[in-house]
Amino acid sequence: MDELLTQYIDPYYLRLLILIGINIILALGLNIITGVTGQLSMGHAGFMSLGAYTSAILSMQFACPFWLSLLAGAMVAAFFGFLIGIPTLRLEGDYLAMVTIGFAEIIRVFFLNFEPGGKAVGLAGIPQHTNFLMVFILVVVIIFLNARLLNSRVGRAWYAIRENEIAAEACGVDTTRLKVMAFTVGSFLGGLGGGLYAHYMFFIRPQDFGFMKSIELLNMVVLGGMGSIPGTIIGATVLTLAPEFLRIVAEYRLLFYGALLVILMIFRPNGLLGDVRVYDIRKRWFRKEVQGHANINS
Repeated sequence: MDELLTQYIDPYYLRLLILIGINIILALGLNIITGVTGQLSMGHAGFMSLGAYTSAILSMQFACPFWLSLLAGAMVAAFFGFLIGIPTLRLEGDYLAMVTIGFAEIIRVFFLNFEPGGKAVGLAGIPQHTNFLMVFILVVVIIFLNARLLNSRVGRAWYAIRENEIAAEACGVDTTRLKVMAFTVGSFLGGLGGGLYAHYMFFIRPQDFGFMKSIELLNMVVLGGMGSIPGTIIGATVLTLAPEFLRIVAEYRLLFYGALLVILMIFRPNGLLGDVRVYDIRKRWFRKEVQGHANINS
C-alpha cells in the first residue's frame, strides 16, 4: 500500500503522516488517564515500550501473525496499567507522577538487561507491517470509540472524578473501579501505539522510551487541551511536525519548542481547545445549520 502511495506522496511526508497517526493513538490513551480522569501520568512511554517489545519479539522470534502480536502487546501494556492503577488509587498529583515515572524507569532498565530484547543494543530487523492505510483506519476507529466512550456514562463519571473526586463518590460514582479502568484503557492504547511504532521503525531500543518520550506525549495532551479529543489530535500533530520544521535551526530547536509551550501556558492555560469534545463540535455545527436554514426560510 505504501509503495502505491509513494507514487503520489513524497516518502518523507508519508512517514510524517504515519508517525502523526501513531502519536495520536498514544496521546489519546494518555488523554484518558490524565486529561479526562485527572491522574497525572508521566510514564506513558513505559506502556509504549511494553507494547513495542512484546509485539516485536512475538513477530520475530515466534513468527506470530502481525495482528495477534499487536493485540498481545496492547494487552500486556493494559495488564501492567491495571497493576499500576491499583496501588496508586490513594495517590494524586505529584505523588502519582513520581510513581509512574518510577514504573517507566523500571521497565526501561528491565529492557536494558533483557536478552531476548537485545539488551542495550536493541532489536533490529523487525518486520515492517505498519503502513499508512492501517494507521489511518485505526486512528479513525479509535477516535470514534473514544468519542463514544467519553460521551457515555463512564466518560462523564471520569470527568466528574477529575473535577472533584469526593463529590463524584458522594454521587454514587465507583471511583476505584473507574480510575483503574482509565489506567487500563489508556495503557492499552499506549501498547497499541508502541506495537505500531515497532513494526514501522524496523529498530527499537530502550533509549527510545525514556523519560523525555513520556514528557513529549504529555505535552501533546496539554498543548491541545486536557480532556479534548480534537485538542489531543491537534497537539499530537503540531508536536510531531514541529521538530521537522525546526531542523533548519537544529541548534535552537529545543529553545523554540520550550518557548512555544511557555507562550501557550500564558495565553491559553487550558490548551488550544480546552475541554472541547467531538460531541460539542457536532452539536454546534448542527445548531449553525439549523439557524442557517431558518434564516433562508425566513
